[in-house]
Amino acid sequence: MKKIELLAPAGGIEKLETAFAYGADAVYMGLKNFSLRTRAQNFDYDQAEKIKEIKSRYGGKLYCTCNIYFHEDDISRLESELSDMQNYPFDAFIISDLGVFNTIKNAFPDAEMHLSTQASCINSKSAAMYQKMGFDRIILGRETPLSDIRKIKDACPDLGIEAFVHGAMCMAVSGRCLLSSHLAGRSANQGDCAHTCRWAYRLALEEESRPGHYFPISEDNGFTTILSSKDLCMIDHLEDLKNAGVDSLKIEGRMKSTYYVASVTRAYRKALDHLYDSSVEYKSYRDELFNVSHREFSTGFFYGGGPIDTEDDINKSAQNGYLRDYLFLGTVKEEVKKGVWSLDIKNQIKSGDKIEFIGPDVLSISENSVKVLDKDFLETEHIDHCRDGYIKTDLPLKSGYLIRREISAF
Repeated sequence: MKKIELLAPAGGIEKLETAFAYGADAVYMGLKNFSLRTRAQNFDYDQAEKIKEIKSRYGGKLYCTCNIYFHEDDISRLESELSDMQNYPFDAFIISDLGVFNTIKNAFPDAEMHLSTQASCINSKSAAMYQKMGFDRIILGRETPLSDIRKIKDACPDLGIEAFVHGAMCMAVSGRCLLSSHLAGRSANQGDCAHTCRWAYRLALEEESRPGHYFPISEDNGFTTILSSKDLCMIDHLEDLKNAGVDSLKIEGRMKSTYYVASVTRAYRKALDHLYDSSVEYKSYRDELFNVSHREFSTGFFYGGGPIDTEDDINKSAQNGYLRDYLFLGTVKEEVKKGVWSLDIKNQIKSGDKIEFIGPDVLSISENSVKVLDKDFLETEHIDHCRDGYIKTDLPLKSGYLIRREISAF
């Protein structure tokens, strides 16, 4: 039986390599002009060789998101950039706009074509139509319940089915939202969503006989996030997704941190491996999901009706805003001397701090009182982002391990 694919996000080179290192079978990424996450770091054309090297080293697949809705100028830009795009080792393209199907397919005849969730394919008739057009896979709208997924797969057994299983949910129908354009002048359908549904709003009532006199309605410090949806988390329901016929499990988050990509990808990798081999331990990695910044978790629309809470033990999260237990400090690079490691520093690390390291197959290991060194290998009080620095430790580290610190330790 073909195993389910684990598909992780990459908003930049570091996240691309991290996604593969922490267990992704495939990674999706965007180029600068045609992706629905234009404010992610994304990729420039001069990075093609580096990306080829990473892809070759891990042996995974690479999918390109070209899923904006194209205006006339966008079509012209796409046509002018196709030759540069051909330098990338893309295995598939994710599109929403049918107008660019032939343009991309003619330039990349060996690549698969995947229908973006933006197209809102949620039934077997639509799926069959897209398959006849030449699509190899559909990425279902998040509104599709498991019962309908099974029907779609039965009707189109040779069509790949991809579904989002973790991350942010949208208040609109699979991202088709004009709220950001209306309030911020930034189009969600052109990749520049301002996430206006996440904003903190203040509401007030005006009584008819008292015009201009407002009675506030508030929740938590004078504001409410009434439009903000819960996050999706299906890690405890992979068997149901498998039985429904899902071929690829997609993690949302090209704008999230490297720490998010690593922790979430790792957890789903272990859980997916456990699905096929019960001897694989995954629960401790699953529990690590709660150390990553997130909103309240739910199972979305998979079980019908609308977002519902998952079990009480998985719903350990903030009622308003985010829950965050750890601060991401950086990435371990190379051992430059015995026990001395170079770093890619994201947040300040102080001498004497208790820090933790996580790896693809290492849940976490702790250094109770870290020693930090400056660029001249001299002990110093702290090292900061955008500065050269090192840590000294006897722990068995490896390149690519991530460094974190409990927020409560501040």
